[in-house]
Amino acid sequence: MIEASRFWRDPALPFVEARRVGDGRQVCYAAHSHESFSIGVITGGRSSYLTGNARHEVAAGTTVLMNPGVVHTCNPIDGQPWSYLMLFVDMPWLLARGFQLPSVALSASAALYGQLLGVFAGLFEPRGEGREAQLEAFFRALPQLLETDASGQPAGHPRLELAAAFIRAHRLDPLTLEDMCAAAGLSRAYLIRAFGKRFGLTPHAYLLDQRVQHARAQLRAGRPIAEVALEAGFADQAHLQRAFKRHLAATPGHYRNG
Repeated sequence: MIEASRFWRDPALPFVEARRVGDGRQVCYAAHSHESFSIGVITGGRSSYLTGNARHEVAAGTTVLMNPGVVHTCNPIDGQPWSYLMLFVDMPWLLARGFQLPSVALSASAALYGQLLGVFAGLFEPRGEGREAQLEAFFRALPQLLETDASGQPAGHPRLELAAAFIRAHRLDPLTLEDMCAAAGLSRAYLIRAFGKRFGLTPHAYLLDQRVQHARAQLRAGRPIAEVALEAGFADQAHLQRAFKRHLAATPGHYRNG
């Protein structure tokens, strides 16, 4: 039987990680985002995919794409089984190769699905060679593989984007809602209402998500969980564990140890 969940990493490719989920019913997420560019394939069953303000039902054969900072969830429909593979790629590596973020959130392209499965097969091969070259070739080809009729990203709002950027820049600080309002020049009531509509999370939930992302990066580097919890603004290791599991459907220890 395929494991419910496993993370894949390789020190030779520090800019990328992957996740294999064999039973998506055991791996459920709260709304969250990533600092990396994320792309994955549904390999079995069906699930509900919420990205920004749009909700889709996706099935085996679908490719999903999440740009950095886009709030999303992908969870089972009425307890039905489903499985998937996800790839997380650091933006500096992509940008150094001229990569441009796509404007679509999903694709039914069979060619894209097949090529991405090939990428995963190459990564998971124990003695795989030429994996970085394979990744470079895939991302060069991605714009041509994507369908043009998929859903685009929601329109931006300069002051809301400023509020989000302020939260990201100060995610390790003891931020208050008043700090966010002052930075963006918005009233408390408007920021709460409009921020949630734009990003799919309240400002406080967005801050929590950013702190989880910081913890994720530090755990990926092998740092002690308790130390990371305090640095990221959590009261203690147990507080981080609860938030981490809600956001990433894995405990900090499971994530760090793969």
